[in-house]
Amino acid sequence: MDGRDFLVAVSARRKRLGLTVERDGTLTLRTPVRCDVARAEDFLRQSRAWIDSKLSQRDQHRPAHPVRAFRDGETFRYLGREYRLLLVNEDTAPVRLAAGRLRMDEAVAAEPARARRDLIAWYRKAGLRWSRGRLQPWAARMEVPEPAVTVRDVGNRWGTYRPAEGDTGTMALHWAVFQLPTHLVDYVIAHELAHIKVSGHGSDYWTLLKRAIPECEARKEELDDLGRRLWMGQIVGRN
Repeated sequence: MDGRDFLVAVSARRKRLGLTVERDGTLTLRTPVRCDVARAEDFLRQSRAWIDSKLSQRDQHRPAHPVRAFRDGETFRYLGREYRLLLVNEDTAPVRLAAGRLRMDEAVAAEPARARRDLIAWYRKAGLRWSRGRLQPWAARMEVPEPAVTVRDVGNRWGTYRPAEGDTGTMALHWAVFQLPTHLVDYVIAHELAHIKVSGHGSDYWTLLKRAIPECEARKEELDDLGRRLWMGQIVGRN
């Protein structure tokens, strides 16, 4: 519509139509199972001003993701702190955090594609260990069951929640999230936990999230700003 393409996501849990502008500018229309085309088109027509506003905001805050090289002194963030890379020749894990330095095996660093893969694997492992300790308190605060959690690449989102029949479902967090300060990682966790009760991002959703994090709007703005400047895996000589 209006020269724009919309990805349509159909959910049996959803009762109302919703729209999401992803980090890459993709527009996702979220619909209930039984939603005719005319209703969807009318919803999009009524949402034109909102779409224009969100895309304009995105244009003003375009991604500026850094490119990294695997050399001594290069900096990488973990939970809001910067750590300098130290290339070592040790019979240990390919990547580990020790004595205030992010240590990487020299043989690994000599192969950028492998170094990228091993560093992302470290973020996934460290992030999963950290998030498991935070999940239960937030689930208790929001009065929702604690879901299973994974850390992986979830594309253009910071996190997702997928319900499942007969259990609590699964939350997936993007590995890059764990470069953020802890209060923003907590925001992402709470954001996904809220979807256990409410699908979509309507007024009921934000009311629930605001009860858990009264300053959630400020945290969202901070996430939008810092998120566009996170390292997303770009390395020298590779997109």
